Amino acid sequence: MTRRDFLNRVGKVGGAVAVFGAMESLGLLSTSASASSFQPPTQGDLALTGRNGKRILILGAGIAGMTAAYELGKAGYDCHILEARQRTGGRNWTVRRGTREQEINGEMQTATYDPGHYFNAGPARIPQHHVTMDYCKELGVPLEVFSNGNEHAFYYQENAGALSNQRYRKYEVKADGRGYVAELLAKAVNQSALDDPLTSEDAERLLEYLRREGGLSSDYTYQGSSARGYAELPGAGDQPGTLGQLHSFTDLLQSGMMNNFSSEYSFNQQMMMFQPIGGMDQIPKALERKLPGKITFGAIVREIRQTNGGVRIVYTTGSGGTQSMSGDYCICTIPLPVLKKIPADFSAEMKNAMNQIGYATTGKIGLQFKSRFWENEDRIYGGITTTNMDINQIWYPSSDFLAQKGILVGYYNFGNNAVALGNMSLAERQAHALAQGTKIHPQYAAEFETGFSLAWHKIRYNEGGWASYSESDLQNYYPILNRPQGRVYLAGEHLSYYTGWMAGAFESARKVVTEIHEQVMKEEPVSA
Repeated sequence: MTRRDFLNRVGKVGGAVAVFGAMESLGLLSTSASASSFQPPTQGDLALTGRNGKRILILGAGIAGMTAAYELGKAGYDCHILEARQRTGGRNWTVRRGTREQEINGEMQTATYDPGHYFNAGPARIPQHHVTMDYCKELGVPLEVFSNGNEHAFYYQENAGALSNQRYRKYEVKADGRGYVAELLAKAVNQSALDDPLTSEDAERLLEYLRREGGLSSDYTYQGSSARGYAELPGAGDQPGTLGQLHSFTDLLQSGMMNNFSSEYSFNQQMMMFQPIGGMDQIPKALERKLPGKITFGAIVREIRQTNGGVRIVYTTGSGGTQSMSGDYCICTIPLPVLKKIPADFSAEMKNAMNQIGYATTGKIGLQFKSRFWENEDRIYGGITTTNMDINQIWYPSSDFLAQKGILVGYYNFGNNAVALGNMSLAERQAHALAQGTKIHPQYAAEFETGFSLAWHKIRYNEGGWASYSESDLQNYYPILNRPQGRVYLAGEHLSYYTGWMAGAFESARKVVTEIHEQVMKEEPVSA
């Protein structure tokens, strides 16, 4: 058996974390990372070549649109943004007291949170390696740590065997799961169960890794370890601490809780996370401050037209009726579910590509409670409880620790669950979130004050969470969407491999900025 064969078998049993550890123990692991390079255009580029800064029309004042205007503006391009809403940010949306929203064919909703409290309805966390961090630094947006991984939060499963209908700390489930898997692998190595055993040195190194990884005893059996937490915490004097009762391997497998591990070890999720102090909308607000007079709000795009040597955008406003604006180039950041309904001078190939891309259905609810019982009684400070119920996840706030009140994300769900809850009335969504959450936190009923929910597939000007590409979509349609249509360029998280993250919007904007600037530099210079 080759090392590659062995690692494949390890992966099938223990998942990515086991492969990572095995590779490290065998001395096979080397990692490298590099950020995408970006050279922003400068005023000197245009001035030294005798070229004029062109007029760029940008559709959408989300992260991508404002980033494009910000970067092009540094070089002297004349940028103007048309935004359908009365706010910037797009899906970067922080709900506060007084926020009003009416979903498509839905009720009007007004947030009644206490002053100073907020709910990030869209993106809520920033991995440390994302370009978003660089823009926060450049724009002066102060950050604080977002507790994405907190093993003191819970797993809770229903209809899943002996461990159903009971909350379990994540660390105890993970310790038991890893322990049993490590025991199986250790026995396989010890009993020469592999087709072709590893070298004796490799086997020794691997066994030592498995013993440490799984908390195995000297005979390579799993009998529990401090990694799974304590039923009685250690203290002073004669209080060494007492380990809790182990979950059997059979019960763990039947519960399905181990299937949640891999998502938490994905590249983005395992990183250190951050959030802007005071709400995620501090990022679009900072970009907006860099673009005074450059945004027309309440401008709903009706047509996207190519002209002889430029573009023309037809739009309507609440007060001014139908208007049009012309420019040399257009950057369109409108999400595809909305864009494909707008008459545009796009090729049949482009229109077909837009129609092929699905968007994630996802929903959230922010629940305000009059006390932070999850901190006071359950000792949970940030992090996420994971469940197989239709609420999917409960997020605990990573700010204002030890304060009196707080807002939980009472559900963050996807797919059919998001559609089902999204199709409920506002009152039904709230009641359902409270009923499901009460199974994990019985304090819900007595402590709840107010809530605000949303279904992203019903939010006007979005009509979905984020682009959801299949492998064939990436091969067949993604390249088409990334090619300009004459002088119209598409940008946004949906034009990146970071769909669903703000980094995708930033990266896409930078790509288009570079392409437009390079195209301008190829044009004939202005005569003296």
